[in-house]
Amino acid sequence: MARARPRPIRIVTATRQLTLDLGTPPPRTFENFTIGANHELVSRLRRLDLALAAGPVADRSFYVWGEAGSGRSHLLQALVYDTSYGSARYLTPQSPLGAIAFDPRVSLYAVDDIDAMSDTQQIALFNLFNEVRAHPSSAFVGAGPAAPLALDVREDLRTRLGWGLVFHLAPLSDADKAAVFKRAAKDRGIAIADDVPAYLLTHYRRDMPSLMALLDALDRFSLEQKRAVTLPLLRTLLATLERKAAVAAGASGRIK
Repeated sequence: MARARPRPIRIVTATRQLTLDLGTPPPRTFENFTIGANHELVSRLRRLDLALAAGPVADRSFYVWGEAGSGRSHLLQALVYDTSYGSARYLTPQSPLGAIAFDPRVSLYAVDDIDAMSDTQQIALFNLFNEVRAHPSSAFVGAGPAAPLALDVREDLRTRLGWGLVFHLAPLSDADKAAVFKRAAKDRGIAIADDVPAYLLTHYRRDMPSLMALLDALDRFSLEQKRAVTLPLLRTLLATLERKAAVAAGASGRIK
């Protein structure tokens, strides 16, 4: 089976076989983001870097919300990756507290999963937001799973997030999900049959994180089986996963 990437190195022992995949996933950019019904939001974010360089910019604070798998993280990482006229910083709940501080050398702050930040981080984020608002050459783009009014964060931070432009990241259509799946497979160097995405959307979980996890499983399974990613291979994998889930559920019941 032809692959665009180098073949993985296989280490075989007497008891098991391990696959070390040397391929690296492509960066998340605006080019490989599926826009769907989010044209205005993506257009504004793509222009934000250049707009800040030209200045002044009227709208410099954004809050983006959407369900898990809607592309929030992809969009924020694309914003940072594509910044060329300034410096950008991507912040998450795993970021050190010192990183959630204003730096005049940074023009763009992209803050992901705000609701999962600790109280201390939220205080720092509140201060960062105020500093960004006070400096016309910088911008703030935050993201979370709910609109500001419904977000589980400090009241003062919730209020600030609602001050700027708020966008709901519209979920992808089935056609968009199929396109994302095909593009992700192509980026990994995986050739998949045309009927595979459509079958998944009618016989499997439809959220993007589950679909991407299954793509990784398909990639590994096809290498192990030395077969192309076709509908019969997909059905075999799904049946295997169902059997493993049933065995695990039975074992869990016996433990109780």
